[in-house]
Amino acid sequence: MTSTPAPWAHRPVEVGLVGAGPWARAMHARMLAAGPETRLAAVWARRPEAAQQAAEPYGAHVAASFDDLLDRCEAVAFAVPPAVQAELAPLAAKQGKAVLLEKPLGPDLAAAQRVADAVADAGVVSQLVLTKRYHPTTRAFLETARTLEVTGARSCYLHGAFLGGDFATGWRLEHGALLDLGPHLIDLLDAAVGPITHIRGTGDPRRWIELTCEHANGAVSQASLSGSVQVPRVQTRIELFGSESPVVYDTAEIDHEECWPILRRDFATAVRAGTPTEVDARRGLYLQTLIEQATPR
Repeated sequence: MTSTPAPWAHRPVEVGLVGAGPWARAMHARMLAAGPETRLAAVWARRPEAAQQAAEPYGAHVAASFDDLLDRCEAVAFAVPPAVQAELAPLAAKQGKAVLLEKPLGPDLAAAQRVADAVADAGVVSQLVLTKRYHPTTRAFLETARTLEVTGARSCYLHGAFLGGDFATGWRLEHGALLDLGPHLIDLLDAAVGPITHIRGTGDPRRWIELTCEHANGAVSQASLSGSVQVPRVQTRIELFGSESPVVYDTAEIDHEECWPILRRDFATAVRAGTPTEVDARRGLYLQTLIEQATPR
């Protein structure tokens, strides 16, 4: 018996990359160039020298403009600040390009709505880079969680990257952990415990914020978020409690390098098949709606 070839098997998806900062170089460019599902076709950034640095190791074209990038690809990956993504992603969607989007969709809910609307109006495939969603450990945890009756949950996502270094960038320092780390943890709590019907936050997103989530099944969960605390290593942990023994998800021992082939394969498969992904622009808008609700006033 012969197996059916994957939809991208004979023609990798040609992807253009917008952005050439540390995350674009360390993850996006390297992941997209690794194939075989995708090929890094071009890179565009507002600093041509940075685009050259990101493109050169993979023989990708250095686009002279965003329009030049769009002419050379069938899908666009974004590794830029949320405001820039919210400006450019709708233009890519209107040109019929599939989009690989970073979280959050935009700097605020209105911008996120514009991105999601543009993707929906164009009918293009979209996918969010919610990195932990693509690790086998996360997928196994969510499968287990869906079989449980959860009464309550507690969780955290803590690191010190905002204290200095490549990721202490302007938008992160301005908006804090809720907009940057929040999409990851809120997404996992919503998927593991059940749809979140109400969420409230207390504290300062730039220092430490505590979230309380009420779920459709009556469960309550809590989440602690900070990017400004000195910890030995990043802590991402979820504990589920109910009538059975607790179930714990902890990323301390996982290798994030295992995420990238799965992320790339999921995106390429969706693009070639023209099918929606589970974590798409609609999911991003839903998460941003919850973040807006949780933002302390």
